[in-house]
Amino acid sequence: MMNCGKYVSSFDLKKSGIKNPHNAYWNLGVEELYEHTIKLGTGVIGKGGALIVETGQHTGRSANDKFMAKCGESMEHIWWGKVNKSITAENFDKIEILVRSHLEEKDLYVQDLYGGTDPAYRINVRVISNSPWHSLFIRNLLVRPEFAELSEFIPEFTILHAPELLVDPKEHDLNSETVVTINLEKKLVLIAGTSYAGEMKKSVFSILNYLLPAKGIMPMHCSANIGEKGDTAIFFGLSGTGKTTLSADPARRLIGDDEHGWSDTSVFNFEGGCYAKVIRLSEEAEPEIYETTRMFGTVLENVVYDPETRELDLDDNSKAENTRSAYPITSIPNTTEGGVGGHPKNIIMLTADAFGIMPPIARLTPEQAMYHFLSGYTAKVAGTEKGLGKEPQATFSSCFGAPFMPRHPAVYGNLLREKIARHEVTCWLVNTGWTGGVYGEGHRMPIKYTRALLHGALDGFLNNAEMRTDPNFGFEVPLTCPEVPSEVLDPRSTWKDSAAYDAKAAHLAGLFRDNFKEYEEYVSDAVKKAGPII
Repeated sequence: MMNCGKYVSSFDLKKSGIKNPHNAYWNLGVEELYEHTIKLGTGVIGKGGALIVETGQHTGRSANDKFMAKCGESMEHIWWGKVNKSITAENFDKIEILVRSHLEEKDLYVQDLYGGTDPAYRINVRVISNSPWHSLFIRNLLVRPEFAELSEFIPEFTILHAPELLVDPKEHDLNSETVVTINLEKKLVLIAGTSYAGEMKKSVFSILNYLLPAKGIMPMHCSANIGEKGDTAIFFGLSGTGKTTLSADPARRLIGDDEHGWSDTSVFNFEGGCYAKVIRLSEEAEPEIYETTRMFGTVLENVVYDPETRELDLDDNSKAENTRSAYPITSIPNTTEGGVGGHPKNIIMLTADAFGIMPPIARLTPEQAMYHFLSGYTAKVAGTEKGLGKEPQATFSSCFGAPFMPRHPAVYGNLLREKIARHEVTCWLVNTGWTGGVYGEGHRMPIKYTRALLHGALDGFLNNAEMRTDPNFGFEVPLTCPEVPSEVLDPRSTWKDSAAYDAKAAHLAGLFRDNFKEYEEYVSDAVKKAGPII
């Protein structure tokens, strides 16, 4: 074996349990990782300099292939079930042997990184992969240590990444040949059978989301930014609701776009980069993110391009609906120093309501905020996932990120409630989905209206606006907002058939109530009553 690279840790690969690699490339930078990727034929350079790669059959997370090892002290604290599926310690060990064997005699790419910008709460993560572009991806997405720190870097957690290895599902009690599994006792993550790079960063989030609540830190699947007056805003939301887009606001500085912790002193980013959806990305509406698709150092996943001119076609979803741009947060010109902000003044909960029922913005009481946080509602539409029909499907993901939350949702909900009360935070529900009818009849909420409403909420205008009480959900909805037509604020008035709106609203309210039944025993009566009005 030959150690290659300027920044080799004294805690070598043997200490990480890796035997007989061909070459170990340590903490390579952008230029060398580009060169290795091009030489292997696993990526091409697009117009402007981004590295374009393909992830094969896996163009998104493999939710059914994610497992937590059921062993040790952690098994008593994990919320086992449909979200946190278990794998036995024995099967984990068998898969570990396969992954380590697969990585032998191969060129390996090592990145030593931090999960978390706050030195008091971050974890040291070593990512070992036989793919150079995946090494660049994770280098973009996590927090890079100072060069002087790398020689003595000691990993707390290790990710072994073998995207080409297929695992026998029958032999290891899996759902497919793909596996993403975390063993909190061994402090080890195994990823095999998928080239979708997001699995690596989401595994780090799952670890932090398990560790931090025990320290009184609220981990959040959210983006965050900060205004000119130092006012921090948090944006909760599932994929496709606009977390990344809305937090990249030219009028505010970006803290981060996906995962944060809320401590007794600050809100801090878990990442050093951003992972933005770019399908049908608009240069006019999202100029900062659009510009990253033409930057050297960006990794573009499954984006269609002209093979001769290398011009990108961001509107083409023939390779995937979930096309992505992965770039360092410094690629966004308006960012905070160190990925840290103060306690939030406002919390925004984003939903993409494809039923066209939710108003574009509503103010929540603390009890309503906890209700909607535990509900985590959005809706999926045809074309976004295999098997979806013409009708939208309501999706409830507790904490707006259930797949990454190992503990019971009530743990995170109670932490959020306590922090909202202590810091007197105003909470808002924002619908970035449909208006004027359900998906297929109405249209998507214009982003210019959403931005105007957010500015009205964040600068305090809407707090002093006249409000009405929504008859279906009980929250307060402003009657006016600058730059937003008043009729848009009342979704019922945008439907051609008011009776059809009422019927669909009652249907959605029923879905909320049915979903919330599993949380009722963990919340107060006030929270139970904060849901849709019967």
